Amino acid sequence: MATTPLWIALALMNVASVTFAQEVNTLKEALKDKFLIGAAVNTRQAAGKDQAGLQVLQKHFNSIVAENCMKSGEIHPEENRYDFTKADEFVALGEQNNMTIIGHTLIWHSQLSPWFCVDKEGRNVSPAVLKKRMKAHITTIMKRYKGRIKGWDVVNEAVEDDGSYRKSKFYQILGEEFIPLAFQYAQEADPDAELYYNDFSMAYVGKRERVVRIVEDLKKRGIRIDAVGMQGHIGMDYPEISEFEKSILAFAGTGVKVMITELDLTVLPIPRTNIGAELSATFEYQKEMNPYPTQLPEEQSEAWNNRMNDFFRLFLKHHEVISRVTLWGIADSDSWRNGWPMPGRTDYPLLFDRNHQPKPVVGRIIDEAVKK
Repeated sequence: MATTPLWIALALMNVASVTFAQEVNTLKEALKDKFLIGAAVNTRQAAGKDQAGLQVLQKHFNSIVAENCMKSGEIHPEENRYDFTKADEFVALGEQNNMTIIGHTLIWHSQLSPWFCVDKEGRNVSPAVLKKRMKAHITTIMKRYKGRIKGWDVVNEAVEDDGSYRKSKFYQILGEEFIPLAFQYAQEADPDAELYYNDFSMAYVGKRERVVRIVEDLKKRGIRIDAVGMQGHIGMDYPEISEFEKSILAFAGTGVKVMITELDLTVLPIPRTNIGAELSATFEYQKEMNPYPTQLPEEQSEAWNNRMNDFFRLFLKHHEVISRVTLWGIADSDSWRNGWPMPGRTDYPLLFDRNHQPKPVVGRIIDEAVKK
């Protein structure tokens, strides 16, 4: 039987790969062999009220995380009352679209139910009481969604940038033990769910080293932790990509997976704290802090696309240890960045613009993912 000449076979393979690349036009398809690509979903989207956002979500993403509806202030407003209405809608959305669902977050000092760590007089509760409340909270929520939610941010933002523990109510009452306790309760509530530690500014050396020690300590105790979530709230000049990469490798070196969580890229300046009260100065300061109220100029847009592409190149480079990359929102109009840390600002931090159209970087990510 005649054999096909090598040059013809190679040419056919090249044509096939080019054809495949042309056919791939969604993020989830391009990245399916690399890592999950996710987005944070708000309550309007979970309730079906943002159809434009949902269309982008369904086309490009295969994972979702709860933006706010699972935080304790929302889901557990009173000690003896849970409100699962919004969380149920969120989970149903993921199930209807065959998406990987992530729960966020079980233990966090912010957006915490006011009753959680204090007694009726507002004094810190005893360690025994807080342990009981933590276990009840984690167990009730995780068991409700057992088998439906793949993984949970068990503890969120427990470490300061310098590596010291955040002096939250949980830390004040229980010390650093609140972290292994939370993971122990979570493991007991749903032994099949993945368990994550999640934090921001993870490129800082002090925080990196502390989180590595936390992971190693949990493992020594026989308590499961499956991944470290590196929040990607990044700017045009921070963090250094090389330092971010060092943290990816350091966390992976402990034997857990790495997840890029809460990814967004702000183009806005960081507000100064020394602005005076004089009216004209305040007015000029407001303009300075909101430089692009209607649209992003071409030069800044190109710089933004290049910066975001650089980070995705890093994620693709380390796809063997990264299991998920999640954007903190679907389109620019969804982003918390628009109103933080001062109201009235317009930002452009996500992959899809206010008209729900993909930015140029989306095509670049798809092309580079297909090539690798």
